[in-house]
Amino acid sequence: MEYKDLRVFLTVVEAQHLGRAGQQLHMSPSTLSRRISRMEQDAGAQLLVRDSGPLTLTPAGELFRQHAEQTLDAWQSLRSAVNAEVSDLEGSLTLFCSVTASYSFLADLLARFREQYPKVDLRIHTGDAAESIPRVASGDADVVIAARPEQLSPDLTFRGISESPLLFIAPRTVGTVPQLSQSDISWAEVPMVLSETGLARTRVNQWFASRSLTPNIYAQVTGHEAIVSMVALGVGVGVVPQVVLQNSPLLNRVRVLSVTPELEPFHIGLCSRTERLNEPVLQALWQTAGR
Repeated sequence: MEYKDLRVFLTVVEAQHLGRAGQQLHMSPSTLSRRISRMEQDAGAQLLVRDSGPLTLTPAGELFRQHAEQTLDAWQSLRSAVNAEVSDLEGSLTLFCSVTASYSFLADLLARFREQYPKVDLRIHTGDAAESIPRVASGDADVVIAARPEQLSPDLTFRGISESPLLFIAPRTVGTVPQLSQSDISWAEVPMVLSETGLARTRVNQWFASRSLTPNIYAQVTGHEAIVSMVALGVGVGVVPQVVLQNSPLLNRVRVLSVTPELEPFHIGLCSRTERLNEPVLQALWQTAGR
């Protein structure tokens, strides 16, 4: 069982709710439920009582909680003990990610990395999430935080960090987009605000194609954050990762639509050129992400 699983378990125990824990961990409740079930299978016992009320620990779950806390404390002590041996690592690292990823995933990762490798020069560039994979493939960035593409080049290696559902969002005020008031929504007529390029655009196109429809595109923009802004203005319906919506100052001005089938979630993580993963600085970041 990985250390990350133990941290997930303790977060769920503290939140007593899969939804709230999922927001903290940037995971969907269904993903958390599967991870808890896998832990229970490994432990050979039910760890949490799942009913209509708050999640509670079973007797076996309480023992597992103690084990998780003790194990993570021991791991932290070990890291502190060996820190002096690895803190002399020097070099530079250029990392590219979206603005949302910089404070949703990067802040915690770099805090842990800087604690152990203070002499490494970190250069952070931000921009459109759709640029991430091309940047690392071209060598403009040493490593990126990105959503895993449907087809990953064999020259690249991806390490997952989290998962984020891909959501259809509409203006908060009902009636702003008249087509959504229909009992059977005519999606071919709904004005859509979409990314110009990238994985989200690919998945939206696939969603419409599966229904033999062509999207009615009102606007194409760069960056998921801009989609939330335009939807909040009332111009149409957009599609953004949940992590972008949760961190948007306009969260209360939009609503999430229930659509069928749901879009495949984003699997977010680090991506770098495979041939460079043996470089000490990149290897150190890779290992830090896995803790």
